[in-house]
Formats: sequence, C-alpha cells, structure tokens
Amino acid sequence: MRALLKETDERLLIEAAQRDPRRFSELYEGNFERVFAFVMRRVRDRDIAEDITAEVFHQALAKLPQFEWRGVPFSAWLMRIAANAITDRWQKTNRETELPPEELEDAGAEGEIERRAMLFQLVDGLPEDQRLVVVKRFVEQRTIREVATELGRSEGAVKQLQFRALQSLRERMKE
Repeated sequence: MRALLKETDERLLIEAAQRDPRRFSELYEGNFERVFAFVMRRVRDRDIAEDITAEVFHQALAKLPQFEWRGVPFSAWLMRIAANAITDRWQKTNRETELPPEELEDAGAEGEIERRAMLFQLVDGLPEDQRLVVVKRFVEQRTIREVATELGRSEGAVKQLQFRALQSLRERMKE
C-alpha cells in the first residue's frame, strides 16, 4: 500500500511539474542525492560529478514535457539520463585528449570504460521490469526485500526477475 501511495504522489508531482516547471524543484530535491551518488560512484571526481548531475537535471527539466508515466519511479528515468551523460562526457573527453598509447595499455582503463558503457546500454535494452530490478539492486544498492516492497511483488518474483536479467546480460555480453 505504501509503495502505491508513493507512486501516486510521485506521479502527481511529475504531472504538476509538466504543467508548471517551477514545481520541478520538488522532483529535484527528492532525487538529487541519489543521482549525485550514482554519478559519483562512476566518475570518482567531485567536480565532474557535480557538473554531470547538474546536466542531468537540466536535461530532465528540458525533456519533462515528453516524459510519460509508466509506473516506473522517476529516479529510473533520471539514472538513464545520468548514464548517458556519463557516457557522453567520457566520449567527449576521449576525443579532446589523446593519451599516449603506453598510458592506455598500463591500466586497460579504456577497455573497462567501454565495457561499462556497453553494460549501461545492455541494461537499457532489458524489459522494463527486469531493468527496474537491476537498477534498484545494483545502482541504488537496495535489498531484495526493499525492491519487492517498493514494486509490490514477492521476494521470489524479484529474485526471478534479477536472475533473468543477469542471464540475459551475460548472453548479450558474449555477443
């Protein structure tokens, strides 16, 4: 019941912000910490994380009129924008600064970043319910119980969705 009430409140906030962009501040305040933490874990540089987080909310406000409620938390949409912004920033940085080949070979960092960017894209390609479970479990670092409660599903159903999502991701990564 609590999850349904939270979902209804969030939907009403989104609709209000779509009618009056000044209401976006409520969505911003309710999601800022989660988005910043998500970005910070990936870029590990406070200044860059702040820039990207600001960009995420700027894009979200600009794209808010096109946002369609589908029963998925608003934060999932913001995380997708954040993942894309991180990828865009990485690609722009790579075009602007060419590293000497020995630096690329040292840590294999480029391969790791490419692998992560590919993983973000693969997660985006999952069915909505699987993607939501993966984001909540591994991005937001929530427990099975928390995810089940929030989604109004049993813990077994969440485990099954997670299993299918991970299985699908493994298969796609092999390709």
